[in-house]
Amino acid sequence: MDWTENVAKEFPDVKFFHCSGYKMGDNFSNYFGRMYQARYLSGIAAGMKTASNKIGYVAAMPIPEVVRGINAFTRGVRSVNPEATVEVVWTNTWYDPAIEKAAALELLNKGCDVMAQHQDSPATQLAAQEKGAFAVGYDLPSADTAPKAYLTAPIWHWGVYYIDQINKIVDGTWKASSYWAPMKEGIVSLDTLSANCAEGTQAKIDEAKAKIESGEWDVFYGPIKDNTGAEKVAEGAKMTDAEMLSFDWFVEGVIGTVPKS
Repeated sequence: MDWTENVAKEFPDVKFFHCSGYKMGDNFSNYFGRMYQARYLSGIAAGMKTASNKIGYVAAMPIPEVVRGINAFTRGVRSVNPEATVEVVWTNTWYDPAIEKAAALELLNKGCDVMAQHQDSPATQLAAQEKGAFAVGYDLPSADTAPKAYLTAPIWHWGVYYIDQINKIVDGTWKASSYWAPMKEGIVSLDTLSANCAEGTQAKIDEAKAKIESGEWDVFYGPIKDNTGAEKVAEGAKMTDAEMLSFDWFVEGVIGTVPKS
């Protein structure tokens, strides 16, 4: 992000875009999608599938984006299965299949029977398949990679944003902006459910998706407690974008901590 900002200042006639950051300038936009909404839906699939009520989550870096995703997923899980927990292991890497798999196996060996991830390889899904468990992927559809384990995945559709921005540049209407689009705009979605999902999962997901896309409700509407039992969002209140973009605590149902450094 900082390097993009520096180079954008050096080349003012070029348009620059940074994914998932927060800085911008006259020729420099940032962009992302509200992936937490799709992660919530994937949590419903996981919550309805688990038999042990122990779900594992292999997580990359302890930054607000990842914490927000874990929290949204857990809220989805517990919306259909209030007894289930989500245990987190941090890898401190975005992409290292060996480390990711080791983290997944640690959780699977503790009795987790459904896995989720915020990582860029399918190692977690492959570990789940080896252990006879199930998994929620991330980034893109991966049913062919671990067909016996795969349930679904929250996925990206970057072209929705890129095509719009290119068209605005071409027609001369482009202005730098900070873009954080909801699921209803199509930049994020939930992949098709596999046959591994529990009966009734699609109906529960469709119900939640309709509420989110209508604007009637969103994932971080209160009441919300953290995983120590303290109330963080009161009933009738909702988290602001600024609060969601600075998440540094886990919701009720998550086993783990957010490192402070």
